[in-house]
Amino acid sequence: MLWNQLEQTVVLGWDFYGPVLLFVVLVALAVPVWAAIGSAAILMLVWSGALPLSLVGEKLFSGIDFFALTAVPLFILTGDVLVRTGLSRKFLDVAEALTQFAKGGFGSATVLVCGMFAAISGSDAAGAAAVGRMTIDRLVESGYPRPYACALVAAGACTGILIPPSIAYIIIGLVLGISASTLFLAALIPGIAILLSILATNIIMNRLKGWEGGGNISMSEYFSRLGKALKSGWYAFLVPGIIFYGIFSGRLTPTEAGATAVVVTIIMGFVLRTLSLSDFPAMLVSSAKVNGVILPIIAFSAPLAEALAIIGVPQGFVAAATSVSDEPLVLILMMVGILIAAGCVMETTPNIVILAPILKPLADDIGMNEIQFCIMMITALGVGFITPPLGLNLFVVAGITGESILKIAYRAIPFVLFMLIVTLFIAYVPTISTVLLPDIYK
Repeated sequence: MLWNQLEQTVVLGWDFYGPVLLFVVLVALAVPVWAAIGSAAILMLVWSGALPLSLVGEKLFSGIDFFALTAVPLFILTGDVLVRTGLSRKFLDVAEALTQFAKGGFGSATVLVCGMFAAISGSDAAGAAAVGRMTIDRLVESGYPRPYACALVAAGACTGILIPPSIAYIIIGLVLGISASTLFLAALIPGIAILLSILATNIIMNRLKGWEGGGNISMSEYFSRLGKALKSGWYAFLVPGIIFYGIFSGRLTPTEAGATAVVVTIIMGFVLRTLSLSDFPAMLVSSAKVNGVILPIIAFSAPLAEALAIIGVPQGFVAAATSVSDEPLVLILMMVGILIAAGCVMETTPNIVILAPILKPLADDIGMNEIQFCIMMITALGVGFITPPLGLNLFVVAGITGESILKIAYRAIPFVLFMLIVTLFIAYVPTISTVLLPDIYK
């Protein structure tokens, strides 16, 4: 019904359907997403006459000519250095010491270390791979079924784009013209809420199934082990400490915080003798590959967004949606449904560059705070990392364990449900996203 209303509101011709069909075919043929978006954008520009082809090249470069984007490769590189220096294992030691008193302690520690890694790398796939290699075998030894252990890591790693600093918030801030630092501050409580929902899900499942025992420890022994873990690995927390303090105090921009984190992590690696100059080529190549996927998508988003605006798709979507219902509660639920469905079939970056300019006018029309809209969008898309058919985190943990993706996806259902509950709270309660912000943003 919504699509019929959109067609009636905006006269959609082959200048819209042709590029959309081309995009779907290319993605189905496993063509890289950035190439599919680029081909569709150029075809739409040609057929719609939205922008002379002679200016497309200039538009592509202007689309990524932003200082804030420098933070993306820096956070990616920081996460890579963190793993290679072994500092990520220090996080696991501290997380395990913190949760040793509870039944299901190592499962909870796994979720916590996912959150710690997210607070540095800003990438969910990197977190899933790094934490998965450290914890999945130990989770199985603790009594968890292997598919569930994989699902636990995949769900915990979703916090990679939800807990600041997050690459996704840098991108949506760039697309919509919102400060990344402001989005980082706004995302802090929602990101922690998602982390706690995953933690609570695991505790409940463990209580129901009795997978992992433990928790029989005296207070003196608990604090003794925690003290040893902190003494052994306190320096690893300097990295997230620098990032959070620098950004939230206003002393550093996200880019400067990322650069500082890279330098500090490298220095630690040299001091600990876990990093050498011979490691740099592999680290730089690995980070460049990830960055090389993200930046072309952002570059092609500029001409694509301009073509869609000229055709009138965003404006038409607002008119079509409000003709179906003018009730904000219904329209917000509609947006959440669209975002979750999109997150199931496509990665976060293309979803942001395609859907943010289309849905943002609708959010404005119903009076939704733009900061809340961004937090809602990224959180809803984050659920897609553990939902088929794409479920990027499912593929990552399946790749490192050889476990069936369908078995992991089945075990991930409880996590999806709890994350959806938090997503709806974020969508309907603005205070969750704005409570830490100055009054000017509320």
